[in-house]
Amino acid sequence: MVVGRERNTESGIDERCGVIGACGRCCRFLLMNGFVAAAVLVAAVLASTLCASAREPGDMIDWPFIGSGQAQTKYSKAREITAANVGELEIVWQWRPNETPLERYGTRPGPFQATPIMLDNVLYLSTMYTRVVALDAETGAELWTFDPKVYEGGPKGAGPRGFKHRGVAWWSDGDESRIFLNSRDRLYAIDAATGKLDAGFGEGGSVLLTDAFARPVTRFEFDQTSPPVVFEDLVIVGSRIPDRLQRKFDPPGTVQAFDARTGERSWVFFTVPQSKDDFGADTWENGSWGFTGHANVWGLMSLDAERGLLYAPTSTPSSDYWGGRRPGANLFAESLVCLDARTGERKWHFQTVHHGVWDYDLAAAPNLVTIKVDGREIDAVAQVSKHGFTYVFDRVTGEPVWPIEERAVETTTDVPGEVLFPTQPFPTKPPAFSRQGVSLEDANDLTPEIHKLAVKEMRRFRTGPLFTPPSLRGTLQRPGASGGANWGGAAFDPETGLLFVRTSEDADTNQVCVNAGNDPEVDVAYSNNCPYGATLIMYHEPHGPGTAKTPKSGLGPIPLIKPPYAHLVAIDLNAGEIAWKVPFGEGSRELREHPLLRDVDLPERLGTRGNSGPMATKGGLVFVGGGAPYLYAFDKATGAEVWRGATPHKTNANPMTYRARSGRQFIVIATGAGADATLVAFGRSR
Repeated sequence: MVVGRERNTESGIDERCGVIGACGRCCRFLLMNGFVAAAVLVAAVLASTLCASAREPGDMIDWPFIGSGQAQTKYSKAREITAANVGELEIVWQWRPNETPLERYGTRPGPFQATPIMLDNVLYLSTMYTRVVALDAETGAELWTFDPKVYEGGPKGAGPRGFKHRGVAWWSDGDESRIFLNSRDRLYAIDAATGKLDAGFGEGGSVLLTDAFARPVTRFEFDQTSPPVVFEDLVIVGSRIPDRLQRKFDPPGTVQAFDARTGERSWVFFTVPQSKDDFGADTWENGSWGFTGHANVWGLMSLDAERGLLYAPTSTPSSDYWGGRRPGANLFAESLVCLDARTGERKWHFQTVHHGVWDYDLAAAPNLVTIKVDGREIDAVAQVSKHGFTYVFDRVTGEPVWPIEERAVETTTDVPGEVLFPTQPFPTKPPAFSRQGVSLEDANDLTPEIHKLAVKEMRRFRTGPLFTPPSLRGTLQRPGASGGANWGGAAFDPETGLLFVRTSEDADTNQVCVNAGNDPEVDVAYSNNCPYGATLIMYHEPHGPGTAKTPKSGLGPIPLIKPPYAHLVAIDLNAGEIAWKVPFGEGSRELREHPLLRDVDLPERLGTRGNSGPMATKGGLVFVGGGAPYLYAFDKATGAEVWRGATPHKTNANPMTYRARSGRQFIVIATGAGADATLVAFGRSR
């Protein structure tokens, strides 16, 4: 590693450079007399010159937005790496954020989930503590950093796994360029060349995001994990209201636009109606729009820049699993909303879950695609969901490309006060990419003993098809609250019309119980803080009332249902059919080495669950990580796994790729968490 400044105990950031050289050997230089930045640059240049073999320069292929483009296709025209040579990939450089828990503030960095962007041979990314970093795209050498010091505000609201963030956005007027970071309750404008705040933006370089609400909102009630969208001279952000807030008058979800030069707010769209005359207020019975929050846009949004159309996917309203005081369909929760990017006016919407009580947020970025259906070319938007469906619409009119049917669903419930919606929307095409619903026939049968234990435990719970309601004894819900498809979303290949999505295949328990009343953040009559409640981790935050204890399973980490527990799926959007579906990942070591599976001839790929997603390239490959210390490559035409490369730690993020100024193609992915977090760059061996 490059030797630099000593660890800064005040910030908790190890300020040594953190770069392992592109030649694979540690590059050590003595940095003295404060000339740190210059020495790091010299070190990077020397490492690149001395360690790399000569290569003809070529045209760069950037990755200018977190999803490659703002259409969120996660596709690159880079084609140097193919199935024929992917086996030559090796780690060519690594960069470490060197962030640690801060006892003084009670904070800790969580999983490293950022996907960098790349422009003009420079990578820009955010860290767990939402620092912004610029790196040399060839070597990983650090060029500058910006630290908003969000850890000084303490841990509340950051999430039970610690601080995390997934990326930044870039804007330029042709003369000046800015990197925009939306961190906690502020939006920052950073000079892309220097890493310094733009003093002309807002108040000394940042603006507050919570002063547009009708009632006060604290920084503990408002957070940001996904980067902004940039359209013309507007910077557009969503919001994340922590799921743990389950009380009247918690904040509603928002989409806000700000002037990229001045920071002046241009418009706000609320995802929950704010008056009885607003569109959708009639879907909140008993005036519940007036005190219900959430329906966040916490995932990535997409942009049709040519038409000026913004696509915002929304989440479940508060509380996620009991809707007794918000009867009705609850617009615009769990909806895809198309907005005029210039004004924030709603153009159209489609609600994918009515009156949600399953936590089936639309977490994935909508994919803007051009497809050909029955000989007709359609500019479409495809939305993959946690509950395993792909909703495909004409992106201008909002008309479904294939019919979406409202079908009757189970509404019988033993939960007092709950009134389920009688129908839910089911796409007729494409077929579901994830298995849906649970019955005893799904019981794990890896061995007769495991099958017996699984059936016994499954009989404790309510089972049934998709949209079976939560219950007082607990309901087995599949897909679980994490999906299906989560924030990693899908990738689209314009050459073939294939949409690639990684899906987790597991069943969660969804139990609600009488609220004990010992948590000031939860005032609903029934909550999920129960022995078999879903996403109990939300109650693990410091200084909370604690989490209900879940009884130990006789199966330990072995799932109740049959493998595989994850798939990579290719959906033909021209035909509306599944092109191929293959198991993804070998499964955790804890699972494979469990005593109940000793001497069992297990499938090579049991499936590795995770929330991140894939990317596709013109080289004919789909790259995906998440849930294990590997990056995988699949043949995009067949689904055949053609390569697996080990990473220092578990991969947590979506991968990205680019062709640098040297002509070399790199694949980059974030791995690890906390002090182990490492950004890893793969390239073909020299």
